[in-house]
Amino acid sequence: MSITNKIHFRNIKGDIFGGITAAVIALPMALTFGVASGAGASAGLWGAIIIGFFAALFGGTPTLISEPTGPMTVVMTAVIANLTAANPENGLAMAFTVVMLAGVFQIMFGVLKLGKYVTLMPYTVISGFMSGIGVILIILQTAPFLGQASPKGGVIGTVQNLPQLLGNINPIETLLAGLTVAILLFYPSKLKKFLPPQLLALIVGTLISVLLFRNSDIRTIGEISVGLPSLQMPTFSAAQLQTMIVDGLVLGMLGCIDALLTSLVADSLTRTEHNSDKELIGQGIGNLASGLFGGLPGAGATMGTVVNIQSGGRSALSGLTRALVLMVVVLGFSQYLTGIPSAVLAGIAFKVGMDIVDWGFLKRAHKISIKAALIMYGVIALTVFVDLIVAVGVGVFIANVLTIERLSNHRADKVKAVTYDDEEIDLNPEEKFLLEQANGRVLLFYLSGPMIFGVAKAISREHNLINDYRALVLDLSEVPILGVTSSLALENAIKEALEKDRQVFLVGVSGQAEKRLRTMGIMDMIPEQNILKDRTLALKEAVNYVDPTIVDVPQNNISPRILV
Repeated sequence: MSITNKIHFRNIKGDIFGGITAAVIALPMALTFGVASGAGASAGLWGAIIIGFFAALFGGTPTLISEPTGPMTVVMTAVIANLTAANPENGLAMAFTVVMLAGVFQIMFGVLKLGKYVTLMPYTVISGFMSGIGVILIILQTAPFLGQASPKGGVIGTVQNLPQLLGNINPIETLLAGLTVAILLFYPSKLKKFLPPQLLALIVGTLISVLLFRNSDIRTIGEISVGLPSLQMPTFSAAQLQTMIVDGLVLGMLGCIDALLTSLVADSLTRTEHNSDKELIGQGIGNLASGLFGGLPGAGATMGTVVNIQSGGRSALSGLTRALVLMVVVLGFSQYLTGIPSAVLAGIAFKVGMDIVDWGFLKRAHKISIKAALIMYGVIALTVFVDLIVAVGVGVFIANVLTIERLSNHRADKVKAVTYDDEEIDLNPEEKFLLEQANGRVLLFYLSGPMIFGVAKAISREHNLINDYRALVLDLSEVPILGVTSSLALENAIKEALEKDRQVFLVGVSGQAEKRLRTMGIMDMIPEQNILKDRTLALKEAVNYVDPTIVDVPQNNISPRILV
């Protein structure tokens, strides 16, 4: 496997045009997320450059555009706020160290080949925490949208101070923010390929503030440092070490999910298949480098990726071009960005929050499933008011419990203990005859499909329903997977039968199920001659054991014969 991403020059015109177009969109978004996070516009710009470059160079999705995203910015905002409150002197440096940790975790996930498992999460949980992140972003933009500094305390602090914020509105800044949102909402789709709405809103808002409100006290993004960023050495504090590691893990996991979901979008548009483990390594290298140079964390950005592909980008050259174009803008024209009003960036971030909320699923979740809707709403509430990792953990746990219950109930229907003919078991005429003649003295225990741990209760229940038998036939011929808990339930059934001097016959066990039973020593409990491949033969042996005088079913006009 190549270390670098797929770079070729067969589509150089399309890749360069795609990269330039993606850079145009990235500029306002990087400024917006940098200011919104509290790290500053420079952190957003350099995050977009560094992550975009290294993720494109070492990733596994050729057309993916990586940069600071709404979800990553929301988490980073909380990280900066918490660490600077606990340690004002080194808090920001520690926050960038968390970005480095996130990158290290992502590299580890990729090396351990966990990419295919990252997105194995119920959609109700993904929808819930993404919508929750969108709500957080909207709430956090309330103060700058109204022309005021953000109150301390994050989401809770903003909600608590909402009456004061509404009572002290700055009309001019609120007008600029509202105009920005209006442009983004009503911008004609046909024009997006010529001029991104975010860039237009940035230009219009800035021109209005300069031409019409020059003498007004409008807050702007301020000075952007010219030149290459300085190296940020990892900074730790013993008191905050555990918090930093957990925050790094949260950022890393969120970045993995964000990037791989966007990679799937890229696959669908280009009809290719990305390398998820390699992509995680590329994302990790990008975030590690971004943290080292004081940049925001980032991930695959859906908007930039789609625009890149639609503009002709087909290889990693487009992502590298985008990063280089952004670097030229930052190094050569950053002095022209200082007058951009903070309210305009708040309007852009407000619209990003609206776009992150999964409105489509919110509208119909209750129609699909009440349980699914409750999980989603619960994850949203936990994400907004408690913690992202708690929200995801609780959501995944509850969703998995409900899924296991549903699967267990379905699989429980495939556990049958019968002594007579049962329509739900496909018995041939000879097997039906044998069970009929055994008159309840032979118990056929039939299992079908994967026997997960939730089925163990059904195995015990079915076995305990029938006690008066002399021979037990365990049919596992249609069991591809046998869990440990179900194996133990079968072991108990076999032990109980043997303790009561009953014969036990095992039928059709193979593959993983056979390996599991042999490993656990369960097959050693059954005589070798009683382990058979054919159910009919096993029933004959069982019937012959309980009553050797029973006559076999006549076949092909052959006279009945005594089983011996």
